[in-house]
Amino acid sequence: MSTDLMPNRYRPGEAQLPQREAALIARRDGVLGASYRLHYRRPVHFLRGEGMWLYDPDGGAYLDFYNNVPSLGHCHPEVNAAMAEQAGRISANTRYLEPRLVDYAERLVATFPPELDRVVFTCTGSESNDLALRIARLVTGNEGVIVSNYAYHGTSAAVAAVSPNLGDAVMLSPNVRMVTLPGPAGIPDAQAADYFQAQVRAAITDLNRRGIGVAALLFDSIFSSDGVWVDPPGFIAGGVDAVRAAGGVVISDEVQPGFGRTGAHMWGFERHGVVPDLVTLGKPMGNGFPIGAVVGRHAAMDRFGTTARYSNTFAGNTIGIATADAVLTILQRDQIPQNAFAMGLRLRAGLERLAKQRPGIRAIRNAGLFFGVDMGTESMAPAARRAMAQDVVNALRDDGVLVSTTGANEDALKVRPPLICQAEHVDLFLAAVDRALIRIGTARP
Repeated sequence: MSTDLMPNRYRPGEAQLPQREAALIARRDGVLGASYRLHYRRPVHFLRGEGMWLYDPDGGAYLDFYNNVPSLGHCHPEVNAAMAEQAGRISANTRYLEPRLVDYAERLVATFPPELDRVVFTCTGSESNDLALRIARLVTGNEGVIVSNYAYHGTSAAVAAVSPNLGDAVMLSPNVRMVTLPGPAGIPDAQAADYFQAQVRAAITDLNRRGIGVAALLFDSIFSSDGVWVDPPGFIAGGVDAVRAAGGVVISDEVQPGFGRTGAHMWGFERHGVVPDLVTLGKPMGNGFPIGAVVGRHAAMDRFGTTARYSNTFAGNTIGIATADAVLTILQRDQIPQNAFAMGLRLRAGLERLAKQRPGIRAIRNAGLFFGVDMGTESMAPAARRAMAQDVVNALRDDGVLVSTTGANEDALKVRPPLICQAEHVDLFLAAVDRALIRIGTARP
């Protein structure tokens, strides 16, 4: 596996840049740590955003079909107003009584199955997954964690150690076991559940044999970093049962699929008909404001809370809670998940039409407004498929449309627009993809 797991990035000298952007990159390189990366062969330079659009210094507009953090669109006026109003009154932490914290916690927990009735707030999805692992290890007394073999769960030391997506240079914990998903393995849907369960059982056997035991099955319920392998619904259920039978807990990472992204459900795990023990939240919760949470069953949360203290200065702060409360209000009032479902159908139908008209689209997978679109043909070498995906991504960027790539081979387009996406935006995107495929098809022999 390559250590360069961000193929869609700027590489010095690969493209001619305007002086303004070249000078800014030079300044970045002179002061920022080397771990940073810029998207696209020609990096984009933005000064403001509004709704579905981002704007460069010259006023050029880019249609955003990539950023799932501002799930209600960039700079949503109601969310911004709630944030500013609270900032103008007080910014305080959870050690002081404040009714809005409790109000929002009650509203948030009410969107989950009744078994999930406690919440602890964090600042990011990484913190949420870190905390969930601490809880799982405490209540089980075990250390082993089972993840999919291209999973990404965050950037802290603990969750980086369970994130194979970060590459060979980031060492996995010896207590981690990876399982292969049925989709990438080419397993038919009818056999997917048995295959996944067998993979999980083999991981459990190995962890137990080595005296590690199973603390948790940790999964992103849309398997986004693996390439958006969402189907068939329910294929994870047997693996969930096997982990519980072995004494482990089940953690659903909803940082990417949560808050209505999948359209038919508020939470991605609901597509699979399972109820996890712990659920981790982040990114879209505050529409860009850093706030996250762990929602869980009270037995596990109480066991942890009576033996370990968890709070930090910014987790659950009053400004974050006011912002998240506004996001949840808008999601429910404006039926945002329902819109995501409808626009997902429209986008899928359009992509399927394009796949029949243009060479290059190998497969389409989605749940709501989260898509993985495989590029290239089965006969192409993996490197050629990956190169084609990069060509399409950069052709779209040059046409004023933003997407990126995902999957073990990074040959799938990752498409995840803000959930306020409308039919006109879908149609603009499809037209741009058509132009990109024509351009790439012309450029390739």
